[in-house]
Amino acid sequence: MLSPEAVQSFVLTVVLPIVTVAALLASAAVVSRLHRSGRRWGDVARSRLVMGVPWGSLIVIGLVWCVYLFVQDGVTAFSDPVTIPYRAYSYFYPLGMLTASFSHAGPNHLIGNLSATVIVAPIAEYAWGHYPDERGAGSFASWRTNPWVRAVLLFPLVVVAITLLTSLFALGPVIGFSGVVFAFAAFALVHYPIATIVGVLGVQGVLLTIYRALQNPIGVYVAESRPPSAPSWAGIAIQGHALGFFIGLVLGIALLRRRGRRPDALRLWIAILAFGFAQGLWQIYWFGGGNVFYLFQGPGVLIVTVLALVVTVAITASERPVVPEQVRRLLPRVRRTQPDSSVSRPLELARNSGDRSGSDTGDRIGADTGDRPGADGRDRSGSDADSTALTATLERISEIAAKPRSRDSGRLSTVGQRQTALALVLVILAALAGMAVPVNFFVLEDATASSDAAVEIEDYTVQYAEGVENELVSPVQVGPLADAVSLESSGVIVASEQRQLWSEVIPARQLEFSGEESITVGGPGWRETVHVERTGWEPVGNDSVYQVEIWAEGDDPQLAHESNSSRADVRIDDRNVTISSVDGEFTLEVESTETGDVETTTMPDSAEPTTAGGLTFEREDDTVYAASNGTRIAIASEE
Repeated sequence: MLSPEAVQSFVLTVVLPIVTVAALLASAAVVSRLHRSGRRWGDVARSRLVMGVPWGSLIVIGLVWCVYLFVQDGVTAFSDPVTIPYRAYSYFYPLGMLTASFSHAGPNHLIGNLSATVIVAPIAEYAWGHYPDERGAGSFASWRTNPWVRAVLLFPLVVVAITLLTSLFALGPVIGFSGVVFAFAAFALVHYPIATIVGVLGVQGVLLTIYRALQNPIGVYVAESRPPSAPSWAGIAIQGHALGFFIGLVLGIALLRRRGRRPDALRLWIAILAFGFAQGLWQIYWFGGGNVFYLFQGPGVLIVTVLALVVTVAITASERPVVPEQVRRLLPRVRRTQPDSSVSRPLELARNSGDRSGSDTGDRIGADTGDRPGADGRDRSGSDADSTALTATLERISEIAAKPRSRDSGRLSTVGQRQTALALVLVILAALAGMAVPVNFFVLEDATASSDAAVEIEDYTVQYAEGVENELVSPVQVGPLADAVSLESSGVIVASEQRQLWSEVIPARQLEFSGEESITVGGPGWRETVHVERTGWEPVGNDSVYQVEIWAEGDDPQLAHESNSSRADVRIDDRNVTISSVDGEFTLEVESTETGDVETTTMPDSAEPTTAGGLTFEREDDTVYAASNGTRIAIASEE
């Protein structure tokens, strides 16, 4: 018989998710019956998609899943994939450049990006369409217009090309599909702004809520302290997101122009503005010294507002010149020396046509009717006069057209509004991509460990170090940001000359809080784990004294770092107590303030006290006490 705990677990993990999914499907079925529309959703989808299914989006989503499960080895440890070798470190590390946009840092990162992809990728694919709608194009006229080729080959190939672009021109060692998601969103926005913004701001949240509820029906959360960490926005690849967004914009604008379509300006502007604010494109930040981060919040909001206007103008504005007519009239003008052939040639044809028409009419009248009135009772003799008047008018227009005309001294004054805005969009895209090129030419000159306790696994070097130069940060410091670049790193460092890799994987502050961490290195088909542990004692009123050990899975721990000594801010019988770490062992030094004599003893354990310099040291739980002549006081506590 099943225990109550087993029954409860079965109900929560099996029955409740099934009932929830069934309720959602039943709700959708009822609403679809109540919804009255001229066209059903299935008919709308089938009008542009093969069988109404976004096959290309499904293939792309499947590819991302496969990379996470089988390349990053998420199938072995779903919550701990291999990430270090699959970042875009340098142009000289092709594996990272090829896989960075398909890889993810963990399950939450993966689900977040795929939930957005499920929303915006089908809209983008629907806008592009499996059935070409260009004038004169047939669905099976060529392989490029074949619906199945467009669905299962062309669309995924374009997405793969975008992933490569977002890897090649992203700033820093990025990882994740979010750049491509932003490209999907931008492409969808310019075609269906309202549907896209509703999907991104509403439906995506619904999907994530349902997923989390099915995964963990009843969550138990305990308030606890957390390690000091950077703000959430400081870990976002904002340049990569903006790069993907503008790639999608350019592709979307190109398709709109090819099809001669122009969306509603107000809807488009609202959608771009809402998307930019909601998705954090305004979060422009930079790093300061130590643990300082700068968020340029005001400038970021201003930039997004201006960009929303520029993009809207680039898509919906007319070709009316940017420079007003009144201003253009004031610009210096030069005289043209040649007549306008675009006017004189049609006039010549019209004049010749008029001459022939008059001649033919006169001959016909003379032969058929002579000078007699026509059958309709009107006098045909007026035709010659009309012909003469027409000829005179054409001659006058031709004479005016033949005169030299003035032209603006430069073509810039006649450039259209939409053309100017589109050029600005292209300039922004080029700037976003160009800023990453120097950084991505990074070459690691030396991956030699600074400590004898470093762990060597294949081409990786894993070590703990403090105050070492950050190899990925440029030493160039300019203007007001002269101290806004931290050149030193402390923590667990992973380096590889073969992969052009240098990364501070575990910051020292994070290790101080957690005490123990694991780092996974590897490559396609293999993975290895390296452990690091910090232990220490914190003297009363002063900094901690600690040791760091590091070892590969299956090996013995080895000492990687020892901190400086630290004195407790208490005095007992004119004696000071200093805690030190010597060769992997914590010691207590007792110094007499009167004589200067120093005696040393080991840190006591919970079973047996130790003595030095007339003081007795005892340990109770995680605290060490010093006692003398009936006085007992805490001097240190364990980290």
